[in-house]
Formats: sequence, structure tokens, C-alpha cells
Amino acid sequence: MANGNDWLGLEGRVAAVTGAASGMGKAIAEEFARAGAHVALLDVNQANLDAVAAEFKARGDTAVAVNCDVATDNSVKAAADTAIKALGGCDILVNNAGILRPGELETLAIADWDAMMNINVTGYLRCAQAFSAPMFEKGRGAIVHIASIAGTQPQAASGAYSPGKAAIRMLSQQLAFEWGTKGVRSNVVSPGLVRTPLSEAFYQAPGVLERRSEAMPLGRIAKSEDIAEAVAFFASDRASYVTGQEIVVDGGFAQTLMSHVPRPGFQ
Repeated sequence: MANGNDWLGLEGRVAAVTGAASGMGKAIAEEFARAGAHVALLDVNQANLDAVAAEFKARGDTAVAVNCDVATDNSVKAAADTAIKALGGCDILVNNAGILRPGELETLAIADWDAMMNINVTGYLRCAQAFSAPMFEKGRGAIVHIASIAGTQPQAASGAYSPGKAAIRMLSQQLAFEWGTKGVRSNVVSPGLVRTPLSEAFYQAPGVLERRSEAMPLGRIAKSEDIAEAVAFFASDRASYVTGQEIVVDGGFAQTLMSHVPRPGFQ
């Protein structure tokens, strides 16, 4: 249900969000709903998807829940057809669904590498292709890809995660270049450390929350809502002339590299 403050210009727009059944995806979908958008909730976890859809319905939001496995061509195409038919089009796509299979590159199984790249990168392209037709028809649309500061800062023992996030940044730029003449914008939001159900186990370990928070210039770990607000801006009319760009939402963490360098006399 819209909050009455439609400065974003999202009232009545149709937004499709992958990985919408939990964490950042759910927060992004909720941000769109608050702005008055109609939301396609896309996820492979049917139980979580049904629960989230029930929350949206209870609030009076316009949303449709569609099972979607971004790793599979047929599933993505079927999900796009269902969502577009149910909501009457698609103005915004948020590519958010992803996985992590940790491992050092020396011993990482190629099957794990391929699985991560298939979901985290190729899955983004699948969805962009499947949901873009209504945007092309209108001559207007916005795609927002969730990457990570790991796309510019290599994260050891994380398998294909960092290479995949780096690839997302270039995929977005290429889409911006190729689809700009069709009126479709493509941008990236790169989170830093975010406390989500997926990462919650880390924060249950003694001292982790405190140590991580101390490393942030803003003094806290991001909430999913912090990411959602940046996504909504990129999707909105306020960013109508912004494409091929990136917003880093990390509380300033990526700017702390020099703080690790000893500087006698400056401490």
C-alpha cells in the first residue's frame, strides 16, 4: 500500500524482484510496495514465497508470487510470462537472487564455480532478457542489479563469488550501452556487510557484531532496508538520466584500506 509520498514516481509501476522471499530481496519488494508499485515476488523457495506473499496481501499491497529458478531458462521464461500477464507488464527488474559456495580457488570444484556463475551472473542475463519485452514496448524501463563490494575487493575462500560480482558490474554496463536507445536503464547497487538471514550465523558468533561494526566508518552493519532504498532510487524517475552506474552501500567500509597501513607519527 502506498505511503502517499510518491516523490519516486513509482506509483502504479510494475516491479519484478528475484530472491524476494527473504533478506534484501524481501526488503526491496517491500520498498516498492510502500511507494505504490505492483510487485512480482520471484523466488525458488516456495514456502518462504507463500509466507511473504501473505504478508503483502494482509497489508493490501498489489503483489503476485511466482516460483522462479533463475538457473533455468524455462523457469525464468515461464515466471516472466506469468508475472507480466498477472500485473499487466513490467517496468522494473531487480536482479537479486544469488548463492555462495565457499572454497579456495586452488581446490574449488569446477561444478561449484559453474553453479555460482550460472545463478549469480547468467541468471541476471536470463531475467533481463525475459522481463525486458514490456520495457522495450513502452520505450522505458529500469533494471537494477545487486552486486557487492566483493566485485572490486577480492574475498578469499569464496569461490566464484567475487569474480561473479565483478562480472555483474560489466554486464550492467553493457546492458546500459546496448539498451539505452530502447529507453531501458541498467545500474548496480553494491552492498557491503549486510545483516540478513543468510549472514545471521556469522553475527551469532561471540564478538563478531562488535568487531564488524567497529570497522565501519558509520559504526553499524547495514540493514536490508539500506540497500532497498538505493535500489528504489535507481528504479525511480529521480534517476531517469542515470544508467551504467553503481551505488556502493557499505557505510564507507571500502574506503578504509589506508587505515590498515602503519604510519609512524600519525597514529
